Amino acid sequence: MLMILHIGFAIFALGPVTAATMATPRHIRRGEASVVRNLNRMTRIYGLLTLGIFLFGALVAHGKFDQMWLSASMTLFIVAFVLLFIVERDQRKAIHKIEVAAAERRAEKAEAAPPADTTATTAPTTAPTDKPVAGADVPTGAEKAETPAPEPEPEPRPEPRPAAEAAKVETGRIATISGVVALIWIVILVLMVWH
Repeated sequence: MLMILHIGFAIFALGPVTAATMATPRHIRRGEASVVRNLNRMTRIYGLLTLGIFLFGALVAHGKFDQMWLSASMTLFIVAFVLLFIVERDQRKAIHKIEVAAAERRAEKAEAAPPADTTATTAPTTAPTDKPVAGADVPTGAEKAETPAPEPEPEPRPEPRPAAEAAKVETGRIATISGVVALIWIVILVLMVWH
């Protein structure tokens, strides 16, 4: 019964947690915060369920921890479990950075949008004439030359960073660590089969 539970936890916990951690970098690059949030939840839940593998494996061993393959497997499992904590933390950081980058893009679009013109424009009732009106002061050349100076254009603001650029460090670290964790699971499996 303990062996069945040990193998069952290995199948139903390791598969989902490995898939979730390996898929995370791709969705971070796409800026899909909701998908990364679900993957983070899967990593947390199934990562904790992997403790069942360790628990039932230790019970199956019946205290014979002096065997080299068993000690190596348990040590590798503890290392992989700690690395899963790092992946879970980086997933949460990436979610925050994706949301901040999306908010910056929305604010930039809102500022760049032209304001709506609410004032009604009316056409002139009389056609303009080039003839001077009698008794009106005709502007001299100096007065004609006086025109208001154009206002300087505002400096363009830097574009907000895309989500992939904002969470670049986390993306690389998650990809690397999830690969290492998957390799550790394979090594543990080889040790079990070899024994």
